[in-house]
Amino acid sequence: MTEINLKRVSGYKFEATNSLGKSATLDGPAKIGGTDDGLRPMEMLLIGLAGCSSFDVLHTLEKGRQDVEDLDVKVTGERADAVPSVYTKIHAHFKATGKVTDKRLAQAVQLSMEKYCSVSAMLGKSAEITFSHEIG
Repeated sequence: MTEINLKRVSGYKFEATNSLGKSATLDGPAKIGGTDDGLRPMEMLLIGLAGCSSFDVLHTLEKGRQDVEDLDVKVTGERADAVPSVYTKIHAHFKATGKVTDKRLAQAVQLSMEKYCSVSAMLGKSAEITFSHEIG
């Protein structure tokens, strides 16, 4: 079981802490009383997707004996113009550097986004998720 504790710091600023004591700051926009001093909850979803898929991609590449120097992911999301303002489209772009073949990177990204990444599987129920890759 996963547990997160959320504690209000002030105004719309909160601190989320996991069972290991690791934390992240969330905050709302100034227009509702926040101070823009943290991540938004919907941004945290995209961070989760980037992190989950990055772990998968890196692990798959390393298992395939690819010499990955670095891996960067840029995730963008479009939200509905309605309440709730859910993500309707999400795109993840993976950029690997090192001795990595395009074919292996493409396979690793596809496996993560379509099979292994739990966050992708969850978000894919309400949003169209696309992905791309490049060797940098």
